[in-house]
Amino acid sequence: MADPSPSADSRASLTTSNPFDFYRSEIAKLLAPITGKPSDEIRERLAWTQTFDKGDLGLPVPSLRVQGKKPAELATEWSEKFPDSAWVEKPVAAGTFMQFFFKPEPLAKLIIPAILQQKATYGTNVKLGLQDEADPSKGKKRIVVEFSSPNIAKPFHAGHLRSTIIGGFLANLYESAGWEVIRINYLGDWGRQFGLLANAFEAYGDETKLEKDPIGHLFDIYVEINKVSKPEEDEIKEKKEELQQAETTGKDTMELKKEIASLEASSTNEKARQYFKRLEDGDQTARAVWARFRDLSITRYAKTYARLNIHYDHYLGESQVEMWRMERAMKELRESGLSEDSQGAVIVDLSKNKDAKVKKLGKVLVRKTDGSTLYLTRDLAEAVKRDEIFKPDKMLYVVACQQDLYMTQFFKIMELMGHGEIVKKYQHVSFGMVLGMSTRKGTVKFLDDILKDVGEKMHEVMQKNQAKYEQVENPKQTADTLGITAVMVQDMSGKRVNNYEFSLERMTSFEGDTGPYLQYAHARLCSISRKAGVPAEDLHCADLSLLTESHAVNLVRALSSWPDVVQNTLKTLEPVTVLSYLFKMTHMLSSSYDVLKVVGSEPELKKARMALYEAARQVLNNGMKLLGLNPVERLESRRSSSSCSRDRSSINVSQDVIEMNHS
Repeated sequence: MADPSPSADSRASLTTSNPFDFYRSEIAKLLAPITGKPSDEIRERLAWTQTFDKGDLGLPVPSLRVQGKKPAELATEWSEKFPDSAWVEKPVAAGTFMQFFFKPEPLAKLIIPAILQQKATYGTNVKLGLQDEADPSKGKKRIVVEFSSPNIAKPFHAGHLRSTIIGGFLANLYESAGWEVIRINYLGDWGRQFGLLANAFEAYGDETKLEKDPIGHLFDIYVEINKVSKPEEDEIKEKKEELQQAETTGKDTMELKKEIASLEASSTNEKARQYFKRLEDGDQTARAVWARFRDLSITRYAKTYARLNIHYDHYLGESQVEMWRMERAMKELRESGLSEDSQGAVIVDLSKNKDAKVKKLGKVLVRKTDGSTLYLTRDLAEAVKRDEIFKPDKMLYVVACQQDLYMTQFFKIMELMGHGEIVKKYQHVSFGMVLGMSTRKGTVKFLDDILKDVGEKMHEVMQKNQAKYEQVENPKQTADTLGITAVMVQDMSGKRVNNYEFSLERMTSFEGDTGPYLQYAHARLCSISRKAGVPAEDLHCADLSLLTESHAVNLVRALSSWPDVVQNTLKTLEPVTVLSYLFKMTHMLSSSYDVLKVVGSEPELKKARMALYEAARQVLNNGMKLLGLNPVERLESRRSSSSCSRDRSSINVSQDVIEMNHS
């Protein structure tokens, strides 16, 4: 029988590869002469199984399209002919499927040392991000991820929250795959509202409040000036309706027209338009006011984003799209025959296209009757600008599903303008909406408000066990960390396209698949490590053949699939792919603790089990960080030496607060 210990070459191959790819290649190599099919074809057909009782990998025999025998007969025949392997058990024929089980001992000896050696890099494959895997000197592929993109002086609504969380995850994901990632926050920082803001600050502004909370104060004064402008606009609207009726009946309308003209000329919105015109024309005073509002807002945003482990390489915005680029886009639209005049405005009428799918996209406005540009005009110019400046291999727009039609129109117009090669690289990552999201004090929500609310709720949950709450060294900081995890995990718990209900009660619970439960799982593994007291160097020489219990075997099987999960997530771009894996693993851990005890076990068995638990902690830590979370670990009151020593990048918070709500 073959030696179950993995060779040095096999271990070395795993430092840069996916263990499941190794096993796929092994199985395909042995099946090729039996089936008469190329090993590459077999390898592509080997798929994940739903549960461990169905194997580690499965082969749907019909997918190989072998003629002459029924698939079920072939499954049985091929399973019987499958040769002995050092890595894989004899396959099991189950109907038209072949089920492959990895041999436990060689798997454990392959996976656990690989995790302990690679640590934070286990699960990553930087070769995936190379322009040419065979020639690393050609450099990395480059991806631009645009996400969050709030409007200055307007609420940070649910769509921005989801875009922030999902976009941050996708940036981390591509970075883990070796891509050069450029993170962009494309702010809504231009338009008539800045004229309103400037005039509002002159009327209602407070320097102290602006410096302390620029985002909140700008919103407050924006609300105040809208209280003035709305009645004015309502009156103008009524007068215009009156004018229309008068013209229909043939009445004299001269005085009414003069009155409307006077109302419009003196209106708050007209003053805002005039101010914005000064901005567009480059007036230095107007530009200075606008720049200050923008810079103060960005500074505040950056601090808040940092709490979510998110940073940006560039804060761009509509304001930075140069006029000449927009004029170039308008020229291309004209020369391609796409744009046309419509009652003084400029539109693109996609309903005239011969393609039935394109016809459904309808008409799109690209320039108003007064000559001003729109969001689409700026997006068309900005898309080409990014391609010229960043030269990306891929570009992701993380934008809510409410903009699905707009994004489809945008990409199709880009293509019809002659920028098809650019469009091939650009992708809209859509997501559903958050329902019922409001603060305890009202419906307006900024990101700071959201995090504050959840932190306060988490603090209340912690206080339900007063005895253990008093043992927590910094309860508010702990509550803040757990609260942020709660928000992010709830957002990533379903498929991106699904809507979900924002629930403070559910997300802050330690029961079920929640953020606090995930933190509990990591903290408990740290606690086991501390109590065991096994030196890190001893884990590397543990006798892993002692891990024979089904709980241990299945946990190793789960750990082996982590790199494959990450690789698959690059295809789905779904955070829930990672999150579901982590929860599945934590449930396995929870059921293992009574069986795979560390403290009190024989010395060699203790080392082996501790090596397994440390490998599990490392993978859980890696997965949480990929999602953008800060894994927590125990810190007993005023004794920092008790923190989990093997990963200093985790946050030290009290295990007591975790245990108080999970007993």
